[in-house]
Amino acid sequence: MKVLLVDDQALFLESLQGLLQAHGYQVAGVAMDGLDALTQARRLRPDLILMDIEMPRWDGLMATRLIKAEMPEVKIVMLTVAADDGHLFEAIKSGASGYLLKSLNAKEFLAFFAKMDQDSPPLAPGMAARLLNEFARQSRPAPASRQENESNLTARENEILTLVAQGLTYPQVGALLNLSERTVRYHMGEILARLHLQNRSQVIAYAARHGLIGS
Repeated sequence: MKVLLVDDQALFLESLQGLLQAHGYQVAGVAMDGLDALTQARRLRPDLILMDIEMPRWDGLMATRLIKAEMPEVKIVMLTVAADDGHLFEAIKSGASGYLLKSLNAKEFLAFFAKMDQDSPPLAPGMAARLLNEFARQSRPAPASRQENESNLTARENEILTLVAQGLTYPQVGALLNLSERTVRYHMGEILARLHLQNRSQVIAYAARHGLIGS
């Protein structure tokens, strides 16, 4: 996994780079603001970007939107010093796959980071529940909306969408529904394309908004 690190604090950047390299991750490059992040992402084509939110020139949210528009396959995890709900919701809407606090210790950070290999969004403690609650609060659908959702997806796709939104991995979903992991991934690709979603975090928000999972 090629990783691009983006943060305007040199000491934090060096510490994070050392931590990841010590545990076998390939740090392909670093950037210190949002504009440089876009430039480096174009050049390096990383698999994952760890992106600070508050930076000079372009902030992390703007950089995330622009990078995801050009390279939707790149996963971006936001880093922040404070658990700000506004930043959290805006980050997910911008296409971020996760949201972590800089206050995590090394062991906690690596545990969340490892979730990227399991197709699970790394969200700081308490963030997942707050994300669900906020999106559910913002728009509870009318019955017609639920009917529209059901008409857009097959019964099988609705099952997979609901299980993935509940936090199950693709192998776990496959085991429950007697499907191969490859088939589950194919269905998820179809679901994401049809619903115009980009990642699992947005799937969770969509499922909460449409009453497919509890808040």
